[in-house]
Amino acid sequence: MLNSLRNGLLAALAILPLLAQAAPTAHDVVEQTTNQLLGDLKANKEAYKQNPQSFYDSLNRILGPVVDSEGISRSIMTVKYSRGASDAQLQRFEDNFKRSLMQFYGNALLEYDNQGIRVLAAKPEGDGRASVGMEVSDSKGTIYPVSYTMVQLNGQWMLRNVIINGINVGKLFRDQFADAMQRNGNDLDKTIDGWADVVAKAKDSATGQKADGQ
Repeated sequence: MLNSLRNGLLAALAILPLLAQAAPTAHDVVEQTTNQLLGDLKANKEAYKQNPQSFYDSLNRILGPVVDSEGISRSIMTVKYSRGASDAQLQRFEDNFKRSLMQFYGNALLEYDNQGIRVLAAKPEGDGRASVGMEVSDSKGTIYPVSYTMVQLNGQWMLRNVIINGINVGKLFRDQFADAMQRNGNDLDKTIDGWADVVAKAKDSATGQKADGQ
């Protein structure tokens, strides 16, 4: 009996390190990444305002590992255009998209002024997907909802889309990509190379939608 109890205790102790190293949940990924971003921004904000590129680089270091840039870029391009794209074109668009995403997100973050942020519990959506809500409140107490769509890839939760105050960023980018393809006569290379301008247009569109909604 004592041997069985001892062996059971040893087995329980042996598994504790494994439990401590359990993969972060979708909520954990959003909360930890947010805290890391805001901590970095608080410590370096003035320097980042003088040199935004250094902020984009920092964002890529923090956000890069948790953003499914391949999945997002293919979703933006849609099957209609991605099925005719070469591997090189797909990779180039993913690289351009990731770079523009850091600028799009970074410019918004530079306007952050110590608003309150609360990360809500994750909502499982099945098939390795979950949504994680966030509430951002300004100095007047107005709350702006944010919702992150998370997907589980190789045992890790990664960001696939974000809805900010009712604006679906993934859909916004998809619409802008399709519009750019039409304006460029379905020239995929031209659209890929001009993606930074497309994102700038998307930012203006998002700002306009937000103003209309106020």
